[in-house]
Amino acid sequence: MPLRMTGMMSGLDTESIIQELVAAKRTKVDKQKKAQTRLDWKQEAWKELNDKLKKLQTKYINNMRYRDAYSKKVTKVSNSSAVSVITGADAVNGVQSLEIEKLAKTGYLTGAAIKGKDGKELTALSKLSDIDGMGLAAGATGTINIKTGNKSVDIEITGDTTISDVLTQIKSVGLNASFDAKWQRFNISSPESGKDNDFSITALDGNGANALSALGIQTDLTKDPAALNEYEEYAGYYVSGDRAATLANMQGFINADITSRTNAYLDQYKSLVDARKAANDAIDGIKDKYKGTTLGSADSYKTALDAKNEEIKKQEEDIAKITDPDAKRAAEEKLADLKKEASELEEKHADATDLAAHEENVKKYDDQIADIETYINVTDNGDGTYSAAATSKLQGEVEDRYYAKAEYAAQAKANGYADLKGNASKVAGEDAVIVLNGAKYENSNNTFEINGLTFTALNETKGETITVTTEQDTDGIYDMVKDFLKAYNEIVNEMDKLYNADSAKGYEPLTDEEKEAMSEKEVEKWEEKIKDSILRRDDNLSTVNSALQMIMSAGVEVNGKKMYLSDFGIDTLGYFNAPDNEKHAYHIDGDPDDDSTANKEDKLKGMIANDPDTVISFFSGLSKNLYDKMFEMSKSVDGYRSFGNFYDDKKMKSDYDSYKSKIAELEVKLTEYENKWYAKFSKMETALAKMQSNASAVTSLLGG
Repeated sequence: MPLRMTGMMSGLDTESIIQELVAAKRTKVDKQKKAQTRLDWKQEAWKELNDKLKKLQTKYINNMRYRDAYSKKVTKVSNSSAVSVITGADAVNGVQSLEIEKLAKTGYLTGAAIKGKDGKELTALSKLSDIDGMGLAAGATGTINIKTGNKSVDIEITGDTTISDVLTQIKSVGLNASFDAKWQRFNISSPESGKDNDFSITALDGNGANALSALGIQTDLTKDPAALNEYEEYAGYYVSGDRAATLANMQGFINADITSRTNAYLDQYKSLVDARKAANDAIDGIKDKYKGTTLGSADSYKTALDAKNEEIKKQEEDIAKITDPDAKRAAEEKLADLKKEASELEEKHADATDLAAHEENVKKYDDQIADIETYINVTDNGDGTYSAAATSKLQGEVEDRYYAKAEYAAQAKANGYADLKGNASKVAGEDAVIVLNGAKYENSNNTFEINGLTFTALNETKGETITVTTEQDTDGIYDMVKDFLKAYNEIVNEMDKLYNADSAKGYEPLTDEEKEAMSEKEVEKWEEKIKDSILRRDDNLSTVNSALQMIMSAGVEVNGKKMYLSDFGIDTLGYFNAPDNEKHAYHIDGDPDDDSTANKEDKLKGMIANDPDTVISFFSGLSKNLYDKMFEMSKSVDGYRSFGNFYDDKKMKSDYDSYKSKIAELEVKLTEYENKWYAKFSKMETALAKMQSNASAVTSLLGG
């Protein structure tokens, strides 16, 4: 800002004089700012109104133009504590009878409490030999089977097997399993309810039976049908003293098991071949790196590296004692050479270590592959794939296991399952059973989807017959129409209020100087007066409002007959009865929430109940007409309107930006004008100062 001289010499209040001189031009700036502010308020008012119009269009009118929106049905039941029902759109109206015979159950086993030897607490890491009562002789093995659905796993039990090992195997077939260390018992459950999702835990031999008992997971077979059926089934395959006949009876199981194990071995084989190749590739890479030289052992490089590090440490200590610069420089160069040698040794040590590890892995993979090849004959197909067939060893092991299982089951059955009477609590998995209109339905869970209805069984009815009634949801259609009219009334009343607002003539947005002369409350009331009238007599508002009113009053043709809202007991209150700015709002006769029409006959609800097709046809047609009109009014118009807006948002923004440019130009001119006057008064003050200085000099010469 330039230095400005005030009226020091002239004695004039030049600041006030200049401000008065520029006041007229400042009025032009203020006028543009006020116009810009008024436009900004108008934009805000339209944005808010536009959001409400779009909400009316998307939330209500858009859905109501489709007949499917009115296909509302409701189902009532005579005993809601026994069943809940969800009604689909394609449900058939009518009355049905229902009985809940059985609820679905999830298989769940709560093990008996077990204890460790000498009173020691057991954990998941405890060995089975630590369990009191685990009568496995040293080196002895017992086998148990876990089966659920089409998944099965045999668990070999030894004294070194841990509780965690058992849990892992149980989980491998998809069951939930845990060991509660606080209560010292197993908890095992199916992930889903239903008979087919139940599970069985059975012994394949005497040691397996002892293991089940010691683990606390042997059930009472009379309460565990899944386990009992497993024993009964395998006992039925056994032909006493005739191994061939027994195996023939189980040939299907044996073949399936062999196929499954063959595939599993082949997967392991392929993984091991890939791992061996990766290890050999790494070996070749290391050997190529040292081609032409000999890579020593990792131990030899470790020894050399340790010695080199000691040498480096001593060199660093010596350098710290040297004071002569030249000698110190030579010592530091030697230290750098030592560190380089150490780095090379470290790299060779790492490579030698990796080489030894990879070679060891190759040997391990070779051994594992060789072991697998005793179970399967692998054929390289030459295209990166392999096929395999079982060997006699695999065939024999599977046959031995199934024969032993059948033999043990037959012996256990002959003995009345005396060794298989445990204290574990078992809830058997069961299917839900309902009877609908005399037809029985079974499902693994308690939810049944039948003919458009979704039943969820909650309690068994124990002989009680539940009445299920499906009918048109008159309340649902009524509420949909009522909610739409409420939303429509709110926005049409608001548009009437905005259009008919009191005039704010004489009120303009305030400048900062004008606001300073008023209290905050006075400023707030002043601006509120302008904002309330900002859309008064707005042409665009009138167009939108009139268009909606015209559609609502125009009527819809239904089955060749022109029908109107009044035919359904819906009308305005009339010009003289309706409050101000509510003259275009619609009211439903008999609406208990509407004081104006609550005492009238509810014609709409009666028509929904007796003639729903006419109601649906009318309101879907009315909604379509409204939607189409609103879509047309909110189309994009180049330079004026964006798609989805009911007002000229683009034009308003362009006008707002124009005001910004005009204001900026006027403020530049105002500053230039102001500076011009300051310059003129500054020259006057300078001239007066010079005259006074000359006068003083003359007076001094004259001896004044």
